[in-house]
Amino acid sequence: MVFAYDTELTLQHAVAVMNSAPGYGDSMEEDLPTVESLGTFFDAWHWTGRRPRTRAELDEVHALRPRLRELWGRDVEAMVDGVNELLAEHRALPRLVRHDDLDWHIHATDDNDHLAKRMAVEAALAITDLVRAGETERMRVCAADDCDDAVIDLTKNRSRRYCDGTCANKAHVAAYRDRQARQATD
Repeated sequence: MVFAYDTELTLQHAVAVMNSAPGYGDSMEEDLPTVESLGTFFDAWHWTGRRPRTRAELDEVHALRPRLRELWGRDVEAMVDGVNELLAEHRALPRLVRHDDLDWHIHATDDNDHLAKRMAVEAALAITDLVRAGETERMRVCAADDCDDAVIDLTKNRSRRYCDGTCANKAHVAAYRDRQARQATD
């Protein structure tokens, strides 16, 4: 583990939220089209607190995605400005909590706040950890020529270049075929 468990989980979650938008991810379609799909997403990521219940809450999550993407892969100053805006906008008030099977970690919103607010503040706090550690280069965009998915590199050697989709496999197959073609002509 490179960072605290909740920081890593939140960064992975932020990537999943961003890549759920149309034009991103393997499906290239809207991965969160309904309140029910958002509820499934909520469960899959083990969110606690109030479950999303309305179309307005779904729309808030949709609106959060480009705001998070604006932070991704930017220079540190722009990233810090965006993080500070999110924290101020949502009046984040950090507190230590322990629940379920998680040890002490930080929450900075009320458990009854809308999901998009909780997502925004948790992502901002996780990015804060990266900024403080001088590790913002771990926030990347997929290295595949035809993919703009967000990537968080949590490897110890900072070697992750591709998204969770099929891009890494495509790149490895292309490199293999290129090597085979070069060997055939030699």
